[in-house]
Amino acid sequence: MTERDFIGYGPDQPRITWPGGARIAISLVVNFEEGSERSPLYGDASAEPGGEGYAVPPGVRDLRAESWFDYGTRAGFWRLQRMLRRCGVPATYFLCAQALERVPEAAEAIMRDGHEPACHGYRWLPIFDLGRDEERRHLRLAVETIRRLTGERPLGWYSRGESPHTKDLLLEEGGFVYNCDSYAEDLPYFIRHRGQRMLMLPYSLETNDIKFYRPPGMSAPGDFFRWLKASFDCLYDEGLTHPKMMSVGIHMRLAGRPGRAEALERFIRYAQGHPDVWFARRIDIARWWLQHYAHLTTAGEAASPAA
Repeated sequence: MTERDFIGYGPDQPRITWPGGARIAISLVVNFEEGSERSPLYGDASAEPGGEGYAVPPGVRDLRAESWFDYGTRAGFWRLQRMLRRCGVPATYFLCAQALERVPEAAEAIMRDGHEPACHGYRWLPIFDLGRDEERRHLRLAVETIRRLTGERPLGWYSRGESPHTKDLLLEEGGFVYNCDSYAEDLPYFIRHRGQRMLMLPYSLETNDIKFYRPPGMSAPGDFFRWLKASFDCLYDEGLTHPKMMSVGIHMRLAGRPGRAEALERFIRYAQGHPDVWFARRIDIARWWLQHYAHLTTAGEAASPAA
């Protein structure tokens, strides 16, 4: 079992450099989940809660909640694609394989525009509810489905609710370069699990449009912009001496809505107005870290046993 590390890099934060001397690396992450959420239509016992705040009885489809999710693939995805293309920035897509399977046109668009396909599981399910064997089956099916639809094997991983088995299964599968199941740092870092090193690229639920949906959250698009701007300003200032990484979490059914998409584009333009800013896919950040900073350890990794 991986022990908790409360210290990380400690008071002596590493003085790293990003490509071109950038002061901050910005990772835009689009979560592609719609069509893989829980629904009795897919044999689930209950429906995924939607945006109206009520729950339907077990075994009953929530048709309005389904339409709330459907907006993500029908309209939100394409609005975000156009926006990313206008801004000329790359993104990483956290892909639920079953969701992508329902919209193969989206897979073509993602790859055509140079974005990264990463793995978010086969379905958008809390995987701690799956047994070890079923989680393994979902993992393998997800990898093969994304490979078939995009032409690339996903190299990044992010769970919906990591289970006690997840890291074991990722190591067993053996093809992932990085893992995003962490909110613990402003920089990539390594952990040691069962004697093997694993690169963690921390994600964020703060600089994330999920705050439109979960309390305490955001009520207006301007809240999203201000939250992103404040986070950027802090990390950009720190980056003068200690460059950092910033993740921006995006959901097609949330930030893909008109007013929220405008706030996201406003933030991207704001960041682009600063020198020395690197918008990067997560795989590019991971490869840079592996190439230049594989020697860095945190307090927890340094204290971990070899096996």
